[in-house]
Amino acid sequence: MGIKLIKIGVVYFLIGIFFGLYMSVTHEFVLKTVHVHMNLLGWVSLSLVGILYHLFPQLAQTTSAKIHFWMHNIGLPIMMISIALALYEVGGEVFFPIATIGGVLTAIGICFFGYNVLKHLKVEE
Repeated sequence: MGIKLIKIGVVYFLIGIFFGLYMSVTHEFVLKTVHVHMNLLGWVSLSLVGILYHLFPQLAQTTSAKIHFWMHNIGLPIMMISIALALYEVGGEVFFPIATIGGVLTAIGICFFGYNVLKHLKVEE
């Protein structure tokens, strides 16, 4: 699971970088929130989690890890797409509550990750 998360993180990194490049070229910064969240919650967070799961494979075997994986990877795209659509005013205000749902899914998933590390990562003696 660790390597898979690192690869997903790299995809978010690529997308986030191209959002940044687009904003730099066009001087249109409407999507800055999406850019920042993709880089932080996508690239940085998923890559760090992937590294931890690779270094400590016992963490990746838990139910908490699987719940985190799916909630993070379902919630984050829902949040990012919904924020982008809301900022571009496609469909009015309807996408802000959907973005919130995606954010809540992601946050709950991250709580499962935190629980997993605090509960299952042990000091080797």
